[in-house]
Amino acid sequence: MAAPLSAGTFLDALLDEGLDVIESGSWRTHNRNHKGPWGPVHGVMMHHTVTKGTSNTVRIVRDGYSGLPGPLCHGMIAKNGQVHLVGYGRANHAGLGDPDVLAAVIAERTLPTDNEASVDGNRHFYGFECENLGDGKDPWPEAQLLAIEKVAAALCRAHGWSVASAIRHLDWQPGKVDPRGVDWAAMQARIEKRLGTKTPGKPATTPPPPKKPVVDLSRLIAAARSNPAAKGTPVTYSGVKTVEAALVDAGLLAKKFSDGHFGSITVTAYAAWQRSKAGGGYRGTAADGIPGKASLTALGKKFGFTVTN
Repeated sequence: MAAPLSAGTFLDALLDEGLDVIESGSWRTHNRNHKGPWGPVHGVMMHHTVTKGTSNTVRIVRDGYSGLPGPLCHGMIAKNGQVHLVGYGRANHAGLGDPDVLAAVIAERTLPTDNEASVDGNRHFYGFECENLGDGKDPWPEAQLLAIEKVAAALCRAHGWSVASAIRHLDWQPGKVDPRGVDWAAMQARIEKRLGTKTPGKPATTPPPPKKPVVDLSRLIAAARSNPAAKGTPVTYSGVKTVEAALVDAGLLAKKFSDGHFGSITVTAYAAWQRSKAGGGYRGTAADGIPGKASLTALGKKFGFTVTN
């Protein structure tokens, strides 16, 4: 169990990581602590704002809006990489999430697919909103990606966590897609690399990376061929969830259909992956939605799983 950092130590951790931090008003005492406890904390969660314009975004995440009072996060990461601190303590950012995901974050192991919303995430996570429309088209400038990397590393370093403690809202709460457009496997690699470097006054650390899930191609093909015709939505192979989560991350499958059943909707989504340039650019019967070794390996390489058979 980790007690939240003091506001001063939190600020120092961000500054020590080389971030450009802007303190917005009385952020140190702006919180929702009267609504419930703050801590123990177990990780840091990234979001996107669905807003445009830095000053407007800072105002929204600081003050909130009708039905959702601020602060909506602890800090807002702007397009130019500046981090605007708007609150500290309990913040309305994570909402209710999956208890199995929380257990995995605490144990620093591979996250399961989130399919429940019953645990208070506002209590257990630092939250950072990132200025982005969240439409999959709004770009993520390198300055902003670098700031995301540094923020996550700063808090993981301060608490002695590995990269497995840095997650997305998408990982936590069913139905969420944020931060949409960020290649999270690449971001995890960046955070891990940063955590493995030596900082002044601290020994070098090399945290073990989260173990990658393994997908058996032959079992996946069997599921893809049999599931669409099956009654209900049976889960015949657990590895389907890993592939569906990757298709969600790729923007090809709605998260509500990430259920472990390789039904017709998942077949259609996988066919779209096969037709994509990243998936091989296949056409005709070669893009029929039944996984092949090359397309599945490419999906795993991009979204963090290993293929066997």
